[in-house]
Amino acid sequence: MSSSPSLLGRAVLAIVLMIGFYALAIATAGVLLYLPYAEVRYAKRLDLRVAVFCIVGAGVILWSILPRRDGFVPPGPRLAPGQHPRLFAQLTGVAQAVGQAKPAEVYLVPEVNAWVAQRGGVMGLGSRRVMGVGLPLLEILTVSQLRAVLAHEFGHYYGGDTKLAPWVYKTRAAIERTLQGLARADSVLRFPFLWYGKMFLRVTHAISRQQELTADALASRTVGSRPLIEGLRTIHGAADAYLPYWSTEAVPVLDAGFRPPLAEGFGRFVKSAAIAEAISQGVAREIKEPKPDPYDTHPPLRDRIAAAENLPKGEQATADLAAITLLENVEEIERGLLAGMAGEAQAQALKPVRWESVGVEVYLPLWEKSVHENASALQGLTPASLPEISKSLVGMGWKIQIPAGRLPTGEERAQMAQGLLGQALAVALSRQGWVLHALPGELHFQRDDLKVEPFAVVPKLAADELKPDAWREQCAAAGISDLNLGEVGASERAT
Repeated sequence: MSSSPSLLGRAVLAIVLMIGFYALAIATAGVLLYLPYAEVRYAKRLDLRVAVFCIVGAGVILWSILPRRDGFVPPGPRLAPGQHPRLFAQLTGVAQAVGQAKPAEVYLVPEVNAWVAQRGGVMGLGSRRVMGVGLPLLEILTVSQLRAVLAHEFGHYYGGDTKLAPWVYKTRAAIERTLQGLARADSVLRFPFLWYGKMFLRVTHAISRQQELTADALASRTVGSRPLIEGLRTIHGAADAYLPYWSTEAVPVLDAGFRPPLAEGFGRFVKSAAIAEAISQGVAREIKEPKPDPYDTHPPLRDRIAAAENLPKGEQATADLAAITLLENVEEIERGLLAGMAGEAQAQALKPVRWESVGVEVYLPLWEKSVHENASALQGLTPASLPEISKSLVGMGWKIQIPAGRLPTGEERAQMAQGLLGQALAVALSRQGWVLHALPGELHFQRDDLKVEPFAVVPKLAADELKPDAWREQCAAAGISDLNLGEVGASERAT
């Protein structure tokens, strides 16, 4: 690959499309400004409504297409070579292998992703190379897979994609501003720009998909198609799991004032049995039955894998460490990442906690508080009565204490009732000395060889996935049939 692949064709097409948009915008604004003049000049009159329509429309269009300076905001902590020598050694090695200069700045970001860009300046002029590397990405990839991902990203520099990108992105932004401005003015002028915008996205995204395949080819020839394909599979599955991890595992702990190991937690989450199975099925489904979208910037996973399989596989790594080992002092890096997201003071106030301790230190106190506040709604309920109450969750939801300022719908009340019943069952089991296992992706209580997942019981009963008789038999075998779900007392907490 001795020359920039298809750079000339991509550049010409992108520039033609960009010029086409600005020509359309300037011509439209010119016609609009000419109409009031022509009416005065030739008809010797002026319709104020028409004049206002034309002048406002032209003003919105011209203001929208003015180039803006790229005000770059660091997306996360900046990584320094001296602080993370092993990571930058890999970056340097890959950059040298593809014949590219390293980025001027490298940032750690909270994404299952890595990216490169030209940031700063105007329309790409006066810009600098910037790279983002995701903390969760480093957790799930091996070093060889990360090298393949880095080679792919350097492929965008190699192919000149990052030089074209500012022009494309700025034009997209100008189209969006034009459409938004004309929509606020409720102007029919937005329709030709809407048509052009859709065409522009379809064509430029088709270019982006080809750029991705070209970058994959460079990564395969540089590092090998084997680690690239393995990395693509891993990233695709984990990307869908990151938001559920963040919202259901990380955020509740952070909101409670604790700071768990975020990267480690995500690694545990994607490896837990239920999540790993869901990820595997999702990836298999995507490969078997992809759903192409003309507005996607990336080709379907199946197409990327098929293209890479015909390229050199590369050497099999004998001792492939996790990519997270390339970072020094991960705990401090995560604290800096949170400081950028929530503020330095809030990040400093968070108390470090291990995931093994989250159940006892975070969850149980929250559940006990919730059960105490809603004791009246839980009055008279036992585990054996859950099959009946699971069919009338909305009614129970009206008895729950609602935070001030909220007005939940019936469905939301049902969900709140479902969550409260799980909390009450968890507290009741804890009072009886059951051992709480609460790790990312899994939560259950255990005693001897018996196991209960308190937050799965009511949803399964409501969906008829768990039959009432089977649940009552399980309760009887565990000796929990008549536990008072509305009681909060001293718990024998264990992990």
